[in-house]
Amino acid sequence: MPEYRFRLAISAQKYLAYYEGAVHAVVVTLANGQHLQFPAESLRPFVLREGVYGEFVLRVDDNNKLQSIERVGD
Repeated sequence: MPEYRFRLAISAQKYLAYYEGAVHAVVVTLANGQHLQFPAESLRPFVLREGVYGEFVLRVDDNNKLQSIERVGD
């Protein structure tokens, strides 16, 4: 199962646009320069009062469908 590792630093105010539905996707740049887009709603379990911060691993199936996302570090 392919996996992608990345860091996020989204303030609470910025995440509000995702939460309110004004923005539907998050786009991150991986260490190799590739861009990865995934549904903003998949980050809801990780939202703290300060926003969404940390290192994450996102796993997809062979059809690039999101299977899981987990926070693996600060």
